[in-house]
Amino acid sequence: MDWVIFGILAFLCVGSVAAMIFSRNPAHNALLLVLCFASLGGVFGLLDAPFAAVVQVIVYSGAIMVLFLFAVMTINLKKGQARERKRKIYAASMILAAVLLVELAIVARKAFWPAAESVPAGAPAEPVGIGHLLFTRYLYPFEITSILLIAALVGALVMAGKKESA
Repeated sequence: MDWVIFGILAFLCVGSVAAMIFSRNPAHNALLLVLCFASLGGVFGLLDAPFAAVVQVIVYSGAIMVLFLFAVMTINLKKGQARERKRKIYAASMILAAVLLVELAIVARKAFWPAAESVPAGAPAEPVGIGHLLFTRYLYPFEITSILLIAALVGALVMAGKKESA
């Protein structure tokens, strides 16, 4: 039964991402991304990681997507982009696609030829243990991530607020 649910969730996730790639409407893309995040939360639930599943659904499907929709709605979507800017975006997307393809190859290699290492026996699986590690051992990476998220939000607001003089 778990394989059937996994198959449905995987189909939803991959299908929503594929539809997002071919869709031209940014609002539809944001909603398709919500569907992808929600199905990933279900996959985490199948992996017996309820904390990761709840965080995936609440944080990504909820809070982050509200920010995405806010940014999509504040950008003027009627104007076309200049040809030179489209070329730059295309080149950057090709570089990003190559990087993601390399990452996919690394993950696939690790999946089919796993290393001898496994999860340590004392690794925390409960939210209390994760929170303790997050605010002691991994405090600096956690704070740096929060600063980067705030900087991205401020940058999105600044870009959305720019007025072109023509």
